[in-house]
Amino acid sequence: MTTEGRQAVFLDRDGTLISDPGYLRDPVQVELLPGAAAALTALAQRGYLLVLVSNQSGIGRGLITAQEAHSVHRRVVAVLAQAGIALDAAYYCPHAPDDACSCRKPRAGLLFDAAREHGIDLHRSIMIGNSPSDVGAGKEAGTFTIFLRDGGSTANQVDADAVASSWDEAREIVIAATGDRALRS
Repeated sequence: MTTEGRQAVFLDRDGTLISDPGYLRDPVQVELLPGAAAALTALAQRGYLLVLVSNQSGIGRGLITAQEAHSVHRRVVAVLAQAGIALDAAYYCPHAPDDACSCRKPRAGLLFDAAREHGIDLHRSIMIGNSPSDVGAGKEAGTFTIFLRDGGSTANQVDADAVASSWDEAREIVIAATGDRALRS
């Protein structure tokens, strides 16, 4: 009998899960993107862990405080809860780009931490994001990657495994790509 790790959907936050006004510091501005709640509900019902992974360089750059970032996170959790969704975990990188940390996407430190702490099989998991750095982190971790254009991204070329134009499309890609078995051999 073999034991497989759990499957997760890793989610970028700003521009993927919620609207991105830039260096979000006011919890009142938290707004789920269209279709995100329905897609996450469907994926959670299929047994996927929902894990938020987000760069928050505004902290390291001194543009927002850690307390402001925490308040925004609490609001994200509350908005998701109102839609009947609970995150299984959330990981944030507070570092500025010049800090050369291993947790800032496109590095995969946040995904590796989540995998270790929650028994996640990265090769059976998915990274959904709206930027090349999200895709890069997913690739480095060995996940299936979905580039979500719905968040208003202007990136033209990404090396994602799939591209979705909406959360509905992203949900269908996850379901089709993973089925009931492993994504990668």
